[in-house]
Amino acid sequence: MDAQSTARVVILGAGLAALTAALRLAPRPVLLISPDPLGTGASSAWAQGGMAAAMDQADHPANHAADTVAAGAGLVDRNVADFVTAEAPEHIRELTRIGAPFDRTAEGGYVLSREAAHGFARVVRVKGDQAGAGITRTLIAAVRATPSVQIAEGWLALGLHLEAGRVAGVRLMRSEGSAPFLLKTPAVLLAAGGAGGLYALTTNPARIRGQALGLAARAGAMIADAEFVQFHPTALDCGEDPAPLATEALRGEGAHLINRLGERFMLALHPDAELAPRDIVARAIYAQAQAGLRPMLDTRACLGARILSEFPIVATACLRNGVDPATAPIPVAAAAHYHMGGVATDAVGQSSLPGLWVAGESASTGLHGANRLASNGLLEAVVFAARAASSIHATLPPVAEVPPVDLPAPSLAPGATTLPDPGLVQKLRRAMTEGAGMVRTGAGLRQCLGTIAAIEAAQPDCEALLNMTATATLIAAAALKREESRGAHFRSDFPESLGPEGQRSRMTLTEARALRPALQESL
Repeated sequence: MDAQSTARVVILGAGLAALTAALRLAPRPVLLISPDPLGTGASSAWAQGGMAAAMDQADHPANHAADTVAAGAGLVDRNVADFVTAEAPEHIRELTRIGAPFDRTAEGGYVLSREAAHGFARVVRVKGDQAGAGITRTLIAAVRATPSVQIAEGWLALGLHLEAGRVAGVRLMRSEGSAPFLLKTPAVLLAAGGAGGLYALTTNPARIRGQALGLAARAGAMIADAEFVQFHPTALDCGEDPAPLATEALRGEGAHLINRLGERFMLALHPDAELAPRDIVARAIYAQAQAGLRPMLDTRACLGARILSEFPIVATACLRNGVDPATAPIPVAAAAHYHMGGVATDAVGQSSLPGLWVAGESASTGLHGANRLASNGLLEAVVFAARAASSIHATLPPVAEVPPVDLPAPSLAPGATTLPDPGLVQKLRRAMTEGAGMVRTGAGLRQCLGTIAAIEAAQPDCEALLNMTATATLIAAAALKREESRGAHFRSDFPESLGPEGQRSRMTLTEARALRPALQESL
């Protein structure tokens, strides 16, 4: 394998965490690696709701922290919740200073939306449902104007290179497939997204299928809370892959969930009805769908035609699929949306592997617990990206100007393939949906683990597939070991929680693989 070395810090990813870290590391030279053109393939850019922060004078970060802890179902690290929510308002102000186009009132304040399980309206938005896209565009422009940042688009990370137990490089290939090469570096920041695409119905960009967590796990990193996958209650049930999202802010504006009989089914399930925690709403929608009752989101009374101008992304997706949300309810389904689990980190984003920092959805910081509070995802990304950048600065010696990395031209031996078999990926997504989805059982999880092992054995030399199957194995194995229901993790064979306070799970890939059946099923 060809190899070269650089003094640049390598950042894997192109969402809010990666972009924020690149700016915070300046003037230290960095190489930002993205499989797709910036702004097109990261989940951050698709985020509709916004970024949570106590910006109202009547609110306080302590209230935000308390809501975060309550939503997390007994697994949130309170210290993490305290410092993240305390730092949140300054991050909003900093993003505003560099040009983030947050919605503002006539008096100059921020337009704040209330979302599920928040006690206050504290979600800062951009054009109603365009927060992720608006903030991402602002950060991309700033990153492209920063001389210390080299951007490599169209490159995919396959694995981490270790020397004496320390992460010392990353194996890369072209996104469309090529021979891999090794780039040695003094530090790697992993900020490359979640795992929603491991499921058949997801709101995540097509390429987000657990690869970031998987490549860290394959290198030996400790993984935390892998079993906790959040299903967004209101993805459009229209047959698109990925499924368009109907932002939670619609329910914050007063939209109701109804079924084909016109019944508001959430009223009997939770005092907060449509604004109950996401896991409760998602399971209710799943149950309605399983019963053939066709769940729908009704925005007609609260928004009417205003949805077309105030929530244009949702409205466009509806109209594209033959639904006019101003005059008809929107068919919805629960879809894999966010992974609370990830690479275990400390308070500054360091993983269990020296030389590897992690931020964004691929990290598990302790903020989200068993059930992420709405709009805390973007917040966590920027807070921990900034903290990881400060930690990298403090760990590495100063460097002078560093030349750009000369990335090699694509090359591929005749007949060789470095990309996953699409058929195997689809089988993996079906297996995860059936065995490790909304409602889980021990038997279903064991069958899922067997199928994952068989998929892995069918293309054993494909690192890109092995990263996906590693993450899938960790999710299913952690779910099998947690014999209770808590937050987003629901076991129908263990439907009760083991008490108000729980224990976070920690597991290596070696430990997870030990739970797979000895006999692999055939595909």
